[in-house]
Amino acid sequence: MIKFVNVSKTYANGVQALKDVNLEIQDGEFVGIIGLSGAGKSTLLRSINKMISITAGELFIDEVEISSIKGKELRMLRRNIGMIFQSFNLVKRMSVFNNVLTGRVAYHPTLKTVLGLFPKMDKLMALNALDTMGILDKAFTRADQLSGGQQQRVALARALTQNPKVILADEPVASLDPITTVQVMDDFARINKDFGITIVANMHHVDLAIKYATRIIGIQDGRVVYDGPSRQIDDKTLVQIYGRSLKHDEVLGES
Repeated sequence: MIKFVNVSKTYANGVQALKDVNLEIQDGEFVGIIGLSGAGKSTLLRSINKMISITAGELFIDEVEISSIKGKELRMLRRNIGMIFQSFNLVKRMSVFNNVLTGRVAYHPTLKTVLGLFPKMDKLMALNALDTMGILDKAFTRADQLSGGQQQRVALARALTQNPKVILADEPVASLDPITTVQVMDDFARINKDFGITIVANMHHVDLAIKYATRIIGIQDGRVVYDGPSRQIDDKTLVQIYGRSLKHDEVLGES
């Protein structure tokens, strides 16, 4: 489904965030991306939905090379790719229900969505997604009245309402407490298993990546230095990715 061929990204300031990346991600995988801050994790992730454009190589989604697409083709690409942010990216003054409905925006003309003219089927999809995430009772509550974990569940419900093939998650639990973190990661695992949706997530906590992802991609200085099953991650591999051994509390994200 997702294929990087000799992909590089150099920013205007000269920073080379990705260097000759070659990867293939198949349908239904749960992939965790780990590495130091600034290693290129977010650039790699955001290139998949073209939030960031690559500067060299080829990037294929379902065998379509996306580096030059724009307009309607780009909207169609992004319609199939949900995006989850660390900061939730909700309209805080809007109801939970209306936030989730925005997942259907790419399916309709702009004027209709601006006026809130969503068909009944879209509204049912939004309510069903909220029920799936266990927050249907919060449908008509303002988003800013929810806890961080509940807001991330709203973001997940919005992504589900898109009916995506892929969900990208950029440090999705970095701002959550430990108990809520586990609950939200359980949600990701359930979505991956029950709906067959491909999950690609940047993970700050190595232990969470190993526990939930079936495959780990380790990035160091813009290059892929590890790509394999999460169960094969050991201290030697972590040294390869992070440049040094990690203490137990660092692996648990408590440093």
